[in-house]
Amino acid sequence: MQIIDRYIFRQIMIATVFIVGILSVLVLLTQSLRYLDLVMSAGASGLSFWVITLLTLPSFFEVIFPISLVAAVLFVYHRLVMDSELFVMKALGFSPLRLARPALILAVILGVTLFAVMSWIAPYTKANAIVMRKDIKAQMSSLIFREGVFTEAGKGLTVYMRERDKDGNLLGLVIHDARDPEHRPSTIIAARGVFVSTDSGHQVLVYDGSRQEYDEKTGVLKRLDFDRYTIDMPEPTQAAPTRRQEPDELQLQDLLSSSDSDDTRALKRAYTLEVQKRILAPLLVPALALIALVSILSGSHDRRGMTRRLMAAAGVVVLVEIFFLTSYNLAKSSPVGFGLMILSVLLPILGSLAVLGKDHLLQWGRISQDNQTEGEAA
Repeated sequence: MQIIDRYIFRQIMIATVFIVGILSVLVLLTQSLRYLDLVMSAGASGLSFWVITLLTLPSFFEVIFPISLVAAVLFVYHRLVMDSELFVMKALGFSPLRLARPALILAVILGVTLFAVMSWIAPYTKANAIVMRKDIKAQMSSLIFREGVFTEAGKGLTVYMRERDKDGNLLGLVIHDARDPEHRPSTIIAARGVFVSTDSGHQVLVYDGSRQEYDEKTGVLKRLDFDRYTIDMPEPTQAAPTRRQEPDELQLQDLLSSSDSDDTRALKRAYTLEVQKRILAPLLVPALALIALVSILSGSHDRRGMTRRLMAAAGVVVLVEIFFLTSYNLAKSSPVGFGLMILSVLLPILGSLAVLGKDHLLQWGRISQDNQTEGEAA
């Protein structure tokens, strides 16, 4: 990179990072409202609240990155126009396409980063957020156990808890289980326990206790001491059956390997569409950046302001985003949607490069003509 390239690149990068940070904070605030009531109802810790909120953030980088770069490009290049720096660069022979190079380099870097986020980071964090939300709901379900009270958790299941500590552990447990008529009732006494959620349902894990059964026929009390024991909760408090992960929760290699599995045709189509989205969405970063560059660098400039151009660029960016999302929704039911997704990405890129390249050729032609005129005059 030349000095001018580094100068513009640094300015755009700083502005992009700043805007990404601002938008991320706004997303965190909006997402926190979704989980605030859940966490407070479950009595979960503040750390759990912030962790589950942060886990949802990478899924929004698909929108945050392109918008941040567009805003940074418009801000930095408009400032160059207002400070007359852009006029000086053009007078030195820098064409619009040449001036756009630092922004395009950053757009490519940001696009590759977004591809990595969408392919591996966002699916991982989203899947963990769902698991954590399920655990918090399980913790909320455990609130039916009241301290110092024999609570009927289901038909034939009675639970007594001495107290609950700050970490959510159930202390001093006595559980009487008479749900199965084919087996003798049992009483479990444990020092502590914890309410957990699994794919098959909610369970209580108890530690350091004993399981006692009384045989009425023989009059013998059987006792089994244990370090750890699992008790399934009844149907009313059980979680949903095993849930298949959604396509956006799977990492790229898992989506690609699904073609060899026995999944249904509709599910394979959903996997294929998700792969296509993860490939095309990062291309929106340079596509939208090029739209912003065309609005600033093409044509003549006015130091009094470029408000109309900025508003036009913002409008076109919004339209391209809407067109891409509409095409993606259409692709869920028709293969035509995928073709429209490609057009929504390629048309801005090719059209913007054509405009910038045209200005580049015109400027190159003017310079050659001026050099030829000066030679003839000499």
